[in-house]
Amino acid sequence: MGDNEIILETERLIFRQNRIEDLDDFCDMEADPEVRRFVGGKPRSREEAEKRFLPSLKPATNGLHMWATVLKPGNKYIGRCGIYPHFDAESNSIPSEASFGVYIAKAYWGMGLATEAGGVFVKYGFEHLNLDRIVTMIQLGNDASVKVVEKIGFELIMTEKGEWRDFYHYAIDRHRFYGFLNTVK
Repeated sequence: MGDNEIILETERLIFRQNRIEDLDDFCDMEADPEVRRFVGGKPRSREEAEKRFLPSLKPATNGLHMWATVLKPGNKYIGRCGIYPHFDAESNSIPSEASFGVYIAKAYWGMGLATEAGGVFVKYGFEHLNLDRIVTMIQLGNDASVKVVEKIGFELIMTEKGEWRDFYHYAIDRHRFYGFLNTVK
């Protein structure tokens, strides 16, 4: 893997453009009921997963993307993480804002990898993309994801009651991020 393909790196993770050779591992995640429990609720078929994955092969031009997440030991694809455009109710991209997402295979849960990924992407969003705010939605009951976003400085903004699922809405703005950094040093 050439360095020009790597967007970000942490102690244990590399974030790079998605590749066709990631497809099988991605499809395995999409078929896992535990992984899908809080992101759509049900496993996807191979055909559905492929349709979901293939658009991610297009190169990102602005840094807002769900990037392949690779565990350095073994150079193993373990999921997708990143910040991507945040849209308003009319599907218009909100300038200077992004949404955060992390999607990691079950075998890698409980290792602090989501927190590691989240921290580096929040920093990237504020320091390199000059964002003003990053948001995320988490389905009620997904306590592990709540812990991740709270560890990296997000605060609960509201709870949304849906017809089938309910969501927490979290956000972190530039001011809170830099204040949070000063408290964890």
